[in-house]
Amino acid sequence: MGHASERHDINSYETQAGVWIAFRQPVLREKSRRDGKEVEFTYEVNPGEVWEEDEFWIELSWRIDRNDDLGIRKHFMSPYREGEKINIDEYYQYIFEHTNGLPDAAEKEGLSALEYMRKYGAFLVEDNVYRNNEKELTEPDGIVQPNGQIKKDDKVIGIQVNGKNYGGFPTPSRRQELYSQTMVDFGYPEHATPGYRIKSHVHLSEMDQDINECVLLPNFRLPTHIHSRSANAKWLTEIAHRNPIWIHTNDAKRLEVENGDLLKITTAIGWFVDKVWVTEAIKPGVVACSHHIGRWRRRQDEGNHFMTNTVDIRNIGDGKWKMETIKGVESWKTDDPDTNRIWWRDGGVHQNITHAANPDPISGAHCWLQKVNISKPEPGEKYGDIFVDTNKSFEHYKKWNEWAKEKETHPNGLRRPLWMARPLTPQKNQFFIK
Repeated sequence: MGHASERHDINSYETQAGVWIAFRQPVLREKSRRDGKEVEFTYEVNPGEVWEEDEFWIELSWRIDRNDDLGIRKHFMSPYREGEKINIDEYYQYIFEHTNGLPDAAEKEGLSALEYMRKYGAFLVEDNVYRNNEKELTEPDGIVQPNGQIKKDDKVIGIQVNGKNYGGFPTPSRRQELYSQTMVDFGYPEHATPGYRIKSHVHLSEMDQDINECVLLPNFRLPTHIHSRSANAKWLTEIAHRNPIWIHTNDAKRLEVENGDLLKITTAIGWFVDKVWVTEAIKPGVVACSHHIGRWRRRQDEGNHFMTNTVDIRNIGDGKWKMETIKGVESWKTDDPDTNRIWWRDGGVHQNITHAANPDPISGAHCWLQKVNISKPEPGEKYGDIFVDTNKSFEHYKKWNEWAKEKETHPNGLRRPLWMARPLTPQKNQFFIK
């Protein structure tokens, strides 16, 4: 999938107290358009025939639902050509035509909304967005309740304060709620008022330091990579291609390890063996392993060679799996001479599959931090060895999932409160349990 200059995208950078929209464009596609060469898909001009995500999902939806009988295709229809597949220009044209003020600004210059954004790349929707709660209501037909709330069609649309009607805060009461009845209604009365009451699974009290339990940060980033997506960027890979365990000098001294020695990180569902990097740039009682690195492939697999070890994966029975590194990174001959100049052999250690799924009971988001035990490897356990028990993994997931189910209530059949802000909000009917 394309990134940055390889795809279309929209952004809204929080650089000021305003609401604005920015338009990212694939450089080579836009250059081709200005050169008079129209292309159907961005990958046709992208280096390496890289797809852009929007086009990929549109194409995939139509190929899955070839006969239009699965209910998928209807979500990817053109808003301008009835019964036809939407294309990337129409996708963004529709967005920009429904952005407040943008069509008018474009019309003044004799441009369509899409052409305007192609030309300028950004549009300020609203400036100086302060005190939204104090904006006065313009609707005169709301009914003021005894508690000051203003209702229209049985919905609270504002609040009356000192004889003036305001929009108020985006809460059910339209007031700033220091006590949230919503949290009570959904089964969390202990969180009805603000506070730091959640003791996480990696709280210090959960750690038995006598047996070397600690927190693993598996999600920290290096400045040279984009998650694990930049593995094909050969110069970035040359800079960073290993992911040792960061450990504080005090912990290293207690465990009697030095730079380059091996440690075994045991999680709730498995373990992996990695080298250590002893540093004072991390807190005692915490270890870290960069998530960018540790890519792998089997003997029979093609794919990236810059940052992948060759591994052997074995099913050892009863849901248990073992992965061992057979070969590290190697140079190879292609029409790019740099592939023959690879000097490093260490492709790091794959840690991700040893991490249990921790679905947060309230939000459902994955809790990335892992409670682990650190120790020296057993005889025969080598650098890059990985073990996972998939039965334990599933049981761990069910345990966390049950924590949500045993607490939650669903007033009026709602999965989640309608008014609480969330990214990529689904349609209203998806909030209800059917």
